[in-house]
Amino acid sequence: MSTPLFSNAQRAQVFFLIAGPCVIESEVHALRMAEAISRIARQMGIPYVFKASYDKANRTSHTSFRGPGMEEGLRILQRVKEIHGVPILTDIHETHHAATVAEVADVLQIPAFLCRQTDLLLAAAATGRTVNVKKGQFLAPWDMRPVVEKLRAANAPDIWLTERGASFGYNNLVVDMRSFPIMRELGCPVIFDVTHSLQRPGGRGTASDGDAIFIPPLARAGVACGVDGLFMEVHDNPARALSDGPNALPLDQLAGLLRQLVAIDRVCRQT
Repeated sequence: MSTPLFSNAQRAQVFFLIAGPCVIESEVHALRMAEAISRIARQMGIPYVFKASYDKANRTSHTSFRGPGMEEGLRILQRVKEIHGVPILTDIHETHHAATVAEVADVLQIPAFLCRQTDLLLAAAATGRTVNVKKGQFLAPWDMRPVVEKLRAANAPDIWLTERGASFGYNNLVVDMRSFPIMRELGCPVIFDVTHSLQRPGGRGTASDGDAIFIPPLARAGVACGVDGLFMEVHDNPARALSDGPNALPLDQLAGLLRQLVAIDRVCRQT
């Protein structure tokens, strides 16, 4: 049985960062992104988890790039882990994926659309790995209590909850900052998925759109609200990203933004 990935003492010092490309585009790209992001995080003393999906099973169009698949994707993620020494987070969509993915990933992520799928939650909990559940766009923050109860009943050792916006009319998401303290009352670390909160689902007809320009102000607001972690899709060339480019943070903006966020975090922890 795994212990929590980050101790209470670590989380009391600074927020942790989950970042990487939306999907594994290639081994070379994944390694390059992990090296760049981990170097920046290390320089700033921020605990870091590399994230990328081996399969984006919920793409808008059946013609969209989904990723390299589980076998090849896990091989690449294992390489990232070995070469750069960082923990790995990736999504699972099927119960039979959980045990295999847990051999490589330190954090199993339950996608927002699947956050109430009991069998998937139980399969993730059974691996002993950290389970990060994204709050569905259709749920209120207090609706995550039954999700946490399912995982605790299955003896999940470490449960994270992630806010990624709520549906607001068509092709739009909004973030209710009250959700962070509300979900923290459930006794779990709370993460703000800044970049997915700025997605416009289906906004391009056959693909999602996004508003990456608003990443800095939303990230600053989330840190000021006292989140435990930040989740950001980061890409070295968002215009050419194979998934979620319109809501990804350009890699060359990461260091400057993190410096701001660390400063805000320090002030808020002193109050």
